[in-house]
Amino acid sequence: MKWRIASVAFLLGSLATGLSWLTLLPTLLHLMDVARRWVPSEGVEAAVLSRVRGFLPFALGLDLLVLVILAYIVLEFTVGRPLRATELAVGQLERLELDLTPISQGGPFLSRIQSALNRMAEALRREQALTRSQLEALRQANARLSRAQTELVSAERLATVGRLAAGVAHEVGNPLAGILGYLSLARMRAPTAELKDFLDRIDHEVHRIDGIVRGLLDLGRPRSGPLAPVDLGQVVETCVRLVRAGPELSRVEVGFALAPGLLARADPGPLSQIVINLLLNAAQAMGGQGTVRVSTGREANEVWLTVEDTGPGLTAEVMARLFEPFFTTKEGKGTGLGLAVSLHLAQGMGGKLTAENAPGGGARFTLWLTAA
Repeated sequence: MKWRIASVAFLLGSLATGLSWLTLLPTLLHLMDVARRWVPSEGVEAAVLSRVRGFLPFALGLDLLVLVILAYIVLEFTVGRPLRATELAVGQLERLELDLTPISQGGPFLSRIQSALNRMAEALRREQALTRSQLEALRQANARLSRAQTELVSAERLATVGRLAAGVAHEVGNPLAGILGYLSLARMRAPTAELKDFLDRIDHEVHRIDGIVRGLLDLGRPRSGPLAPVDLGQVVETCVRLVRAGPELSRVEVGFALAPGLLARADPGPLSQIVINLLLNAAQAMGGQGTVRVSTGREANEVWLTVEDTGPGLTAEVMARLFEPFFTTKEGKGTGLGLAVSLHLAQGMGGKLTAENAPGGGARFTLWLTAA
């Protein structure tokens, strides 16, 4: 651009010099002719006049050079720099850099161009903000749609489980009733207190099996059981003592961070089933070795119960299907119903069950319930 400005300056200087000399040339020639008449041809004055006539071409060149330099300086400050700044602003708009550098130079025409560019940048900025808000709304709508689709699929599968459980409940209930009857007779004839204690524990577990079978019948419809204040710490301690008797937690260290006297509105039976499912799931995720940490707390009108393990954590693929019925990562060893049933039970008590990866590694499941 500087060479173009120099060319324009040269043309303007040449034009100005030519016009000025064309204007002054007749007067100068007339004065030279008058001086030649009055000055002797061999005097000093004649020599000076001859030198003046010889200097005229150099004066013409010097005048041209000065005018070109002045024209270049004026054009550079009034046209060149504003045009380059405008070119930079257009380049910023091309790269979607909408914070344009303010331009204070230039004439009215360039000022109008710069004002138009600033208005364009502001309009693009508003459009960008609108586009970002629309993309965020679309992302949230897509997330809601995905959750609704997942919940619909889960509800359909749970309803299928409920229908299957209804079909076999009678067949399963009869053997359980027989076992309970024989257990009652065995307890009455137990010769030692230790044997009677073992029979009482078996009776308790058989009743829990019966409750689980009956609970499967409710998977296809919302629960309507009564909710009452339940001490979370007592439920956790009872469930841990119960699960520790099995092989899954025999080599697992369980740590506690339980808030004392923390009450939640819940049903003790489903709540115990959720805690047991989470403990067993954590132990299986660690391969039967590691540390499980159980903690409770309160936030506003909600209480939470967290079960955290030191296993490999949850991949994105597993996280997306974690609560789907029949989904399992145990290669045929699990039914894939534990977390699905736990989620259904939590929702039946007006709560929610969430899963995430713990910051230090491993998985973290959190049960949220209404505080009592």
